Amino acid sequence: MPLPFLTADRAFDTTDHVALPFDDHDQWRRPYRPGSWRVGTAALALLLASFVLLAAVIIATAGAFGGAGVTFGIAVLIIASALRMLRMGTWVSRAGIRRVGFFSTSTVPWTKVTSVRTTQQPVRWLGLPRTVQGQALVLDRRAGEQLLLLTDHNSDFLSRVEAFDRAADTIEAWNAEYGTGQTATR
Repeated sequence: MPLPFLTADRAFDTTDHVALPFDDHDQWRRPYRPGSWRVGTAALALLLASFVLLAAVIIATAGAFGGAGVTFGIAVLIIASALRMLRMGTWVSRAGIRRVGFFSTSTVPWTKVTSVRTTQQPVRWLGLPRTVQGQALVLDRRAGEQLLLLTDHNSDFLSRVEAFDRAADTIEAWNAEYGTGQTATR
């Protein structure tokens, strides 16, 4: 049975270039869907948090309210970590480009971007210290610094090469539309 509403994913699957009603370029948006590794890890963390919450209820029922409070605090930390993990990634808007990490967020206005390009370089596999040869989307700033936006071996694009190419092309298109620099392609 087809559902009568549009989802956010349908915005990327349409062949016509008509803006959808929710297509507001002033809102921060992620130009790709989170990958299965990221979503799966967050789901397992939330499952663990449910068991920890159950343990907190059992401890509170037993009368040890201090231990129940500590256990409840651990569950809240696990839930907050899972939600932050889902928020990580690269976000774009008319104002600029934002790289959200687990502990930090950096925003670069489009006026400070010189280029956004895809390069072949060693990249970290799933964010671990191990590096492999892969593709990376790199942002060059006017001050000369580089910001790594996406890699084809992170938790969003591992085993999804086409999704990485689509996301890189979309971010390069945002740079071409709102940035003052040039977009370098592969």
